[in-house]
Amino acid sequence: MEGRQRIVGWGVLALWVIVIALAAPLAGKLGDVQRNRAVDYLPASADSTQVAKITEQLPGGDSTDLVLVYHREGGLTAADKATAAREVREVTAAHPLLSTPRPVPSEDGSTLLYAVSSTEPGADETARDAFVHDVRETVSGEVGGPGALATDASEVYGSLDGPLLYTTVAVVAILLIVIYRSPVLWLVPLVVAGVADFLSTAVAYALHQGFDISVSGQSTSVMTILVFGAGTDYALLLVSRYREELRRTPRPYDAMAAALRGCGPAVLASSGTVALGMFCLLAADMNSSRGMGPTAAVGVLCALVAMTTLLPALLVVLGRRVFWPLIPAYGSEPKAARRSLFAAMGSSAGRRPLAVLVTGTAALAALALGALNMPGDVKQEDSFSSTPEAVAAMKTLAAAYPEMSTQPLTVVAPTAAATRALDTARATGGVVRAERGRSGGGWTEISVVAAHPPQSAGETATIRELRSALGEGVYVGGSSAEQLDMTDTEARDRRIVVPLVLLVVTIVLVALLRSLVAPLILIAAVVAVWGAALGIGALVFEPLFGYAGSDPGLPLLSFVFLVALGVDYGIFLMHRMREECLNGSDPAAAALTALRTTGGVIASAGLVLAATFAVLVNMPMVPLAELGFVIAVGVLLDTFLVRTYLVTSASVLLGRKVWWPGPLAAKPASTPGSGSEPEPVRV
Repeated sequence: MEGRQRIVGWGVLALWVIVIALAAPLAGKLGDVQRNRAVDYLPASADSTQVAKITEQLPGGDSTDLVLVYHREGGLTAADKATAAREVREVTAAHPLLSTPRPVPSEDGSTLLYAVSSTEPGADETARDAFVHDVRETVSGEVGGPGALATDASEVYGSLDGPLLYTTVAVVAILLIVIYRSPVLWLVPLVVAGVADFLSTAVAYALHQGFDISVSGQSTSVMTILVFGAGTDYALLLVSRYREELRRTPRPYDAMAAALRGCGPAVLASSGTVALGMFCLLAADMNSSRGMGPTAAVGVLCALVAMTTLLPALLVVLGRRVFWPLIPAYGSEPKAARRSLFAAMGSSAGRRPLAVLVTGTAALAALALGALNMPGDVKQEDSFSSTPEAVAAMKTLAAAYPEMSTQPLTVVAPTAAATRALDTARATGGVVRAERGRSGGGWTEISVVAAHPPQSAGETATIRELRSALGEGVYVGGSSAEQLDMTDTEARDRRIVVPLVLLVVTIVLVALLRSLVAPLILIAAVVAVWGAALGIGALVFEPLFGYAGSDPGLPLLSFVFLVALGVDYGIFLMHRMREECLNGSDPAAAALTALRTTGGVIASAGLVLAATFAVLVNMPMVPLAELGFVIAVGVLLDTFLVRTYLVTSASVLLGRKVWWPGPLAAKPASTPGSGSEPEPVRV
């Protein structure tokens, strides 16, 4: 019998080898389809998206536009100007340009700029990057402009995958070694998580090819974090239950079957809740958010499949010796544990539940007030934690040419209406000048220079006024307009997606817990955690991390992730509490027992998940770093404050009402506190 069971384990491993082989041709292609331009994040209906599409079809629409910036404090010398002229001639000789670059000096004489535009690279990003690098090797000044910024952004996003993966693996490995205290066991879930990550990249690429799902560096980074974070959480729960069953069951195969029966439903329900929450992002209009939804869900589901099939097969094949030196022998009893931290927490919540609930709620509310101090939307040039050359050039231009925007707005109008659009633009307040540009395909481009700095309140007002004056059928785009459209779209998405996530998660919880009150407690708890985590982020982003603003998508994405992941842990706690009530325990005793028996696993899982998201804080993109910080803080608050104190104290106060209107709400306890207390879950 045992030999046959081992054959089953080896059969599952063989099946996974086949899956990996089939996924290999697709997994390596995901990076090739990433799109990280600001316009790629926007909905197709946005004005700036229409402008980008139309201008690409105009003559020279696939041009790479650069700005060469020569600057010296105190003023450029004659030698500086001669050097600039010579280097520009070298660029002109080496590359076909659309026009001869002309010097534009600043009023104070400290800066000289040359506008360079070439169609040589075409639409190929690799060729564009090569062109930008060649110009930078030729020019001693700073090279900025849209083409240089796109190259710098592409290189930053391209550099994420390796460091992100290595750092995440290292963090998870260290935590697993500490948790398991075994030289071997920690490696098994880590390898399985790596396989799940490999599979998720292949599935995400297939989704992109089949359904045109948007893929960005942000979404793939979050997917990797979710695979390792959520996958390791599922592994902790399964291994913990498997260790218990090995003491009760002689054969590892039977012990694993019992472990899957015991914790499988909770893992399935929690992962399903997270995936459904992610899929709610499909209702977003923002292209990047809509693409992140299925990508993140793929990561969670691949982690679930790997941890409930591949991990059990490996553990069964390796047998009890994988736990060395703390091998759980059949018939053995675990060492008597001292009074646990979670028992102490539960006791304090049980003695003074009202005081604990009021104090904890007040603390979360106070932290949430910090969100009122949230810095304004981060500008495009401030979205890097370091300063790429294109951003440095942009800042130099902004200081040297304060009388005009360094990022002209682009208006596209039907050629028949181009003259009227040009006159309207020139008459609009806040516009310094407007000039007719290229024409083709029935459209004409108009370049508009605003009086205010890029992405300032003044320029934003100018964009809105332009759009209102120009009317339907005429579009206003450019970098600043893209940022404005992003902010407006994110605000719309919050109004749609937030209620949808709450509705979906509530329905799942009601079906799982067969109660209305318990799900509402969990929902209120995770919403409070989100507000508090966002408030903490608002208080530290600028003074501690030096971020000049916050990502417009941060409130929505952090809400979706914290609600879905927070409810994930709530399911483990409430599900165990319901089991205790079904076994006849008093509701207060059931709440404290559930905390005592699941607290260790939930704490370990919370630490792993928070640590994996904290890896994003070290990434060179401000939106990713802010998202990682808020989620990590939220998970820690949820694990050590909300789950342990607030949910427990609320359950103690409400008693059987927590299960209303289900049958448990009216069922009297057979003998309060009767029966032996279950063995605490050990990891």
